[in-house]
Amino acid sequence: MTYHSLPLPQLPPRELQSHKGTFGRALLIGGATGLTGAIALSGMATLRSGAGLVTLAVPDTCLQTIALYNPCYMTLALHSDIQGRIAETSLQPLDVPLHSATCVACGPGLGQSKELVEFVQNLYQSCTRPLVIDADGLNNLAASETSVKNPAGPRILTPHPKEFSRLVGQPPNTANREAQISIAVELAAEHNLVIVLKGHQTMITDGTKTTINATGNPGMATAGSGDVLTGMITALICQGLSPFEAAQLGVHLHGYAGDLATAKLGETAMIATDLLDFLPYALQKNHATDATPSENSDSSQRKNEKNR
Repeated sequence: MTYHSLPLPQLPPRELQSHKGTFGRALLIGGATGLTGAIALSGMATLRSGAGLVTLAVPDTCLQTIALYNPCYMTLALHSDIQGRIAETSLQPLDVPLHSATCVACGPGLGQSKELVEFVQNLYQSCTRPLVIDADGLNNLAASETSVKNPAGPRILTPHPKEFSRLVGQPPNTANREAQISIAVELAAEHNLVIVLKGHQTMITDGTKTTINATGNPGMATAGSGDVLTGMITALICQGLSPFEAAQLGVHLHGYAGDLATAKLGETAMIATDLLDFLPYALQKNHATDATPSENSDSSQRKNEKNR
């Protein structure tokens, strides 16, 4: 299967008259008792990637913990179940924030439960805003009756191979990369989705356009890395990119930040917060060099490699 290399989209320069509302309102839904770091990472990545206003909607039981990670995002308390996860009844208090959001994300640190299956399915089929779904957002969606059918608006799904297997009901031990890519392209076309199939050379498709990312390295195979990507894609949509453009550029910059981190820290020691630290440099270098990777990065070895 052959894919053509696509030019990377670019964020427009910021106008002097800009204010925080200019760069969108991001609403991220997730978190649970014992899983507070994931949604905090996503929130910090959304801030670092340029969204103007960021709100984390989290269970009331762990709101204070999540708020302490960073003073720059806002928090919204949702109903929680006895395990400290978001309760299904939380859709009602989310009604106004969902309508005012530029882009919504759901999944980091969410956990899984019967109530969350209903919550995620209802969100998927009622939210008209662009919705990025990752992690347990995907797992709860896969357990719902309709899975990826009937989206109410633009949807960006960011599964790793096992999460994708659950979404399509495919045994993960029999799936190969090419087969999953082919299924992802068909699924995206059928349901008007953008699918980011993560892994080595992450694939991005909307069913019509498909491209393979060339940045990134094995040091990024660490807990929290995907949560950072969720926040990045959300922020890029908030700043006016289309869902496909935001996914393509977000994946590139995510890997680029990982390559810059590796050049300084090595692959073994890298953790997800290092991506946040190097993200500003990835954004700067991306604008300054037209997305040419650092000569010291792992991705520089692949910069002339064409997409498959």
